Amino acid sequence: MILNEHMRKINLNLYAAIAIALIVVCSCSKTQDLDWNEDGQPIIPGQGEGGGSSNDGIDGALLDFDVLIDESNIQGDDFDEVVVTDKEAEGYDDFIENSTFTKTVTIHYNGASVNVSNEVEGVTVDTDGAHVVVNSTVKEVEYVLSGSTTNGSFKMYSSNKFKLTLGGVTITNPIGAAINIQSKKRLFVVLADGTENNLADGTNYTIVDGEDMKGCFFSEAQLIFSGQGTLNIAGNYRHALCSDDYIRFRKGVKLNIRQAAKDGIHTNDGIIIGGGILNIQATDDGLQSEEGDIVVTGGRTTVLTIGNGVYEDNDISSSSAINGGAAFKMNNGTVLLKSTGSAGKGLNCDGDITIDKGTLGVITTGKQYIYQKLDSSAKGIKSKANVTINGGTIWVKATGDEGSEGIESKDVMTINGGEVAVYAYDDGLNASNHIEINGGNIYSYSITNDGIDSNGTITINGGVVVASGATSPEDGIDCDQNTFKITGGVVLGVGGSTSMPTTNACTQRSVVYGASGTAGQYISIQNSNNESILIYQMPRTYSKMTLLFSSPQLQTGNYSIYTGGSIEGGTTFYGLYTDAVHQSGTKATTFSVSSMVTSVGNVTTGGGGRPW
Repeated sequence: MILNEHMRKINLNLYAAIAIALIVVCSCSKTQDLDWNEDGQPIIPGQGEGGGSSNDGIDGALLDFDVLIDESNIQGDDFDEVVVTDKEAEGYDDFIENSTFTKTVTIHYNGASVNVSNEVEGVTVDTDGAHVVVNSTVKEVEYVLSGSTTNGSFKMYSSNKFKLTLGGVTITNPIGAAINIQSKKRLFVVLADGTENNLADGTNYTIVDGEDMKGCFFSEAQLIFSGQGTLNIAGNYRHALCSDDYIRFRKGVKLNIRQAAKDGIHTNDGIIIGGGILNIQATDDGLQSEEGDIVVTGGRTTVLTIGNGVYEDNDISSSSAINGGAAFKMNNGTVLLKSTGSAGKGLNCDGDITIDKGTLGVITTGKQYIYQKLDSSAKGIKSKANVTINGGTIWVKATGDEGSEGIESKDVMTINGGEVAVYAYDDGLNASNHIEINGGNIYSYSITNDGIDSNGTITINGGVVVASGATSPEDGIDCDQNTFKITGGVVLGVGGSTSMPTTNACTQRSVVYGASGTAGQYISIQNSNNESILIYQMPRTYSKMTLLFSSPQLQTGNYSIYTGGSIEGGTTFYGLYTDAVHQSGTKATTFSVSSMVTSVGNVTTGGGGRPW
């Protein structure tokens, strides 16, 4: 097969990124069972060397991968944490290196009592058994908590920012929050190096009039987590960790939220994950920010949610592993999400979703939730606005039922780069207004619907695109009666039918072939020099198949289509082969290319782009 320049760009970093993800999350495949090529890269099913697998379209790692809580110290993608030192720069005040704490108060929990060491004028510490209330009017104070209690708490009132060091402390409060910060000033929470800290609350709270207490660890102000220790939280009443402002996590932090009656982490104004290891198990949302952005720049975050859809406030709500009231932005790190409840979402945002770099793995398994005339379905990734993928490795598996889509945008979806693989019950990729692909390597498989579906227009300017839809009337690539423009890239769509590329909008030729196909069967398009410009292994059986293929190699001239046979050598991207040789196939038909779009055989169009 002639090596297509676009296929050269399949990034070998994908193998390394997915190998890391498999080490962390895969329960079905053992990493030691992977084969390795001569370049030292793992060969993953659906992404590996040709000539031996039975159905490279969907087998192996994409289907087998699972998201599990892993409390090891594998942090995810490496990154350099940059401490902001410019006083005028955004985020300067969030770095503890830029603050000074010269006074110390120590509080040691000893069962039903506490030992307090306090010589700081302007700080009072009141105790009732092991329940501690601190009032402070002075600056530069550090509070150090240690020891253990099964009936205690720490409550703070402060008119200045302060430092709270958890130095090996266990606090259970049967009637309220374990830590309750009633201060609107920034709080630096330092997990002392090498320590393990445990917080738990009760199933019922004794509420103080005029004060919020929304979770096991609650703060009115910003929470900035740092240090090389571990914090374990069990939220039995509402949220596990909650701020009425925002929360930032820095490199080295290890947070295990082992249960949450509602959200694992809940904020009003944003969540910033700059590093650390976050393991979150929650009934409702794993991470929720009501108004501020959720930003991931490093670390490893793993979230499991189990909540089912419910009808409340005249609408249906459901749990999400990540739920953003504003935007979601990711430019490094590893994020692994799984939602198992009915209508559950993996990554769900009211605003734009932008992924620049990193590894994102998403699984949803929940069924559709129906209440009277209302319904809600599970989604892998969903934005009520735009989805933009500029890079990174994104795997999505959404295996529920009706409406369970892989990646959905309610406006425009743009893919400029990266490695995207989707396996979905309903549409693999879906956008309400427009899908544009300018680069990257994209695989999208739908069990029952379209591989790629735009309710508006589609433009493909570059990249490698492999889309597999269900049998007729579903399409490999569908854009209804709207413009379907192809100007570059390698495009392969197979389904029961297809939208037709719009002739006067395209600058790269396409061929649309109608026939039948059998799972595991090879299809090869060869030019007049007997060189294959396409070798593809069918991912499933179609009694009536429509295959769309577009490539810079498809030029004016004569071509033959061969089926069956075998291949030798090469590599495969979900059934699309590069550098392989097709042997012993049966010639199915011949055709000539002279126009921008050529139809061959019994083609079925699913609405398609306008032919003018």
